[in-house]
Amino acid sequence: MGGDAGTPGGPAGPDERWFTLHETLPVLDAPVLVVHLSGWIDASGAAAAALDAVERSCATRVLATFDGDAFIDYRARRPTMELREGVNERLVWPEIELKVGRTPSGSDLLVLSGPEPDAAWRRFADVATDLAITLGTRLAVMLGAYPFAAPHTRTPRLSSSSPSADLIATVPFTKNSVDVPAGMGAVLEHAFVAKGVPALGIWAQVPHYLGTMTHPAASLALLDGLRRVSGLDVEAGDLVDEAEAQRRRVDQLVSGNAEHRTMIDQLEAAYDAVEETGVVELPAADLPSADELAAEVERFLRDQGD
Repeated sequence: MGGDAGTPGGPAGPDERWFTLHETLPVLDAPVLVVHLSGWIDASGAAAAALDAVERSCATRVLATFDGDAFIDYRARRPTMELREGVNERLVWPEIELKVGRTPSGSDLLVLSGPEPDAAWRRFADVATDLAITLGTRLAVMLGAYPFAAPHTRTPRLSSSSPSADLIATVPFTKNSVDVPAGMGAVLEHAFVAKGVPALGIWAQVPHYLGTMTHPAASLALLDGLRRVSGLDVEAGDLVDEAEAQRRRVDQLVSGNAEHRTMIDQLEAAYDAVEETGVVELPAADLPSADELAAEVERFLRDQGD
């Protein structure tokens, strides 16, 4: 069952100076926490779309709102003023929220969403993890997406990250080695693992020439990755139909241009080689640039009314 404050092995209780509860803390049955905080890499908005599907499928409601005055820079993320015929009706403030819901099969679930904190990252990570652990969180999963030289004709490949080498060894996703600026998701991974809760990030590779438009196939891949690591069954909603429609339209565009077809052929060969050998070989540099193809795809989809 979900833990209460003071559960053996857990925190003494979350510091309520840094968030507002909208209801009494519920008793949950070992929920999974799904995290996506906007502001860091999310090519095509794939992780945001996947999280939206999670929230709709699980009928989430807001459980807690974190203190915006402590964690958000309102000069960088200004509230929206709703002005109607000169009347300043209200201000809509950017908020970091913890939500609670239940999957269609009855599993408890938590969602952490909103903008990345602009300040006090370590304090936020400490408060957010304490609150999630108090609610009995058994696993935390961060969602993200990044552009990669991959073809739209293949299932988007997933990669993973975690401070726990033992956990990473159990997941079937790509393991990269690279030094990159970190997002709050990486900080939360460390904070959870330090407190004894498994945590990992799942990242979808988005074709680099589609990175400025939606890519539902990557969102579907993230939902599948979430299911594989957590067992959660989340309904994809319209994402399946949207992915099939985009695939048909981009196929139609590429088929009419020999250079673009050659580029896709080479991306497919590189993708398939990784599946067979694990060795990444990028396509030749004399192919059309991703920017050129992206601009043409955008024009084509705009003309199609997409």
